[in-house]
Amino acid sequence: MTSSRYFVARFAQSFGYFRRTRRMADAASEMHLLREAEAQLGRAIWDKVEKIEALSVEYWNLRKFMKERDIVREKLIASQVRLDAAHEERATLLTSAPEIHQDLLDERVALLTVVEKLAAQRDRLIASARGIRRSHEGMKMKLEVLTKEFKGEESEREEISRVKTELAALKVKFAELKQERVRIGEMIEDSDGKLDLIDAQLNEKKMNRRVDASEAFVVIGEGNKEMALLRAESALLDTQMRQLYAEIGRHVSRNVNQDPACATAAAFQQGLVDVMRALRRSIALNHRLAGTA
Repeated sequence: MTSSRYFVARFAQSFGYFRRTRRMADAASEMHLLREAEAQLGRAIWDKVEKIEALSVEYWNLRKFMKERDIVREKLIASQVRLDAAHEERATLLTSAPEIHQDLLDERVALLTVVEKLAAQRDRLIASARGIRRSHEGMKMKLEVLTKEFKGEESEREEISRVKTELAALKVKFAELKQERVRIGEMIEDSDGKLDLIDAQLNEKKMNRRVDASEAFVVIGEGNKEMALLRAESALLDTQMRQLYAEIGRHVSRNVNQDPACATAAAFQQGLVDVMRALRRSIALNHRLAGTA
């Protein structure tokens, strides 16, 4: 939204031609672009803002998070190496097993695959249940606020009724997920029992081979869990760093003309700063046209 387009739109509004929805959509789209630009600017200049007092917290937190991320990545690489070695060891044990043991080993592998899939399914159920619980807490708080602010209007009564219905549906869904989790847990327990039996049979036939195979499977299971935790930790650090980048980019771009330190930090990103300034102005003009400014 340029100044000329703004005045044309204002002129059109004087004749009753309003496009509020379009203006709000344009403002939202530009706000998304602005947030992306702030993060991009912060990522490009974060190492140049150490002397800016207002960004001291963001700068040193970024330094800390980067070190933590490097450590996590090193652990990921080491864990992947161990996991690859465990897979290779498992493959060697399975391919070198005597014919008499092969049926048991095949059954064991199939059961482990089933257990892994069930465990993943259970984890997804738990994640879904947590989401429902958060939604339930939010709806419960909404109901509490609506009830306190109730003035007897029909629209308010309908909204309260709708919220209660949604709360009841969430409870039912949560109960269903809980029941399904119990069922899957029983299936995992049953599969674990079968695995124990197979392990005992293999142990009777050849203790050393069974021990080696078990160790390989344990390492793989532990390795997969460790990799999942490390990836989650890395993703969290990336999110936190992106938020800090955005804070740095927002502050510097807003103060580049008032603070010489900000101007110095953004010296090689002036084009991006100009784009961000234009986006902010366009967002303000769109809000003004939409009547929300």
